[in-house]
Amino acid sequence: MIHRKTEKEIEVMRESNQIVSDVHRLLIPLVKPGVRVSELDTLAEEFIRANGASPAFKGYGSGSKSIPSFPATLCVSIDDEVVHGIPTDRVLREGEIVSVDVGAEKSGFFGDGAITLPVGIVDAEKLRLLKVTKESLFRGIDQAVPGNRLHDISAAIQEHVEANGFSVVRDLVGHGIGKNLHEEPPVPNFGRKGTGPLLEAGMTLAIEPMVNYGGFRVKIDANGWTVRTRDGAASAHFEHTVYISKDGPVLLTNHFERDHG
Repeated sequence: MIHRKTEKEIEVMRESNQIVSDVHRLLIPLVKPGVRVSELDTLAEEFIRANGASPAFKGYGSGSKSIPSFPATLCVSIDDEVVHGIPTDRVLREGEIVSVDVGAEKSGFFGDGAITLPVGIVDAEKLRLLKVTKESLFRGIDQAVPGNRLHDISAAIQEHVEANGFSVVRDLVGHGIGKNLHEEPPVPNFGRKGTGPLLEAGMTLAIEPMVNYGGFRVKIDANGWTVRTRDGAASAHFEHTVYISKDGPVLLTNHFERDHG
């Protein structure tokens, strides 16, 4: 069932999503060569808890007895890691790209957002991957209006990504969000226009294109969490939590804006 939020619930969601955005603002200037990923994770958890919220990812269950719950506050995914990278003492290196995904829960509602950043000087093709992935997110967000269909979002993302020679991951999708981190409906980054559930005012979606430089196929590491590209090519990930108002999409996260020009 897709839950439509009341105006009061949206106001509560603004708080959790603002914390997500503030964590990103704290971390963005720290993503540079020589920084340990575990240090970013510690800072994120301290900030979230200091603001009366809880990390949404830490302790998140895998649903399998053989795979432990997610052990960290952040998902930090580097180069060929698509999503769900587990923070370690690994040091960031010049030329890498790194996705920082943050979730927070406050007053019973969740926020979720991600951004992919260059580490120092990065080659032109990686920068183009970041640019196109970010653009595709906003192409999708533009379709999040009452009366459209869910896969209008999906198709807009896919069309922009593939027109630029990249591929969208099929095995992972965005999602509804609210009282639960993951709610109905799933929001794929590929699809056919005019299909899927009808979009209505009050829906809240975490829209998150995951875009590979090479092919779309992925694999999961032995830790049961980290997803990486099968061909070893780089991957980028951008995410906003979006409220569908009667007048169109409203960003509940604001850690990065649309590029202009």
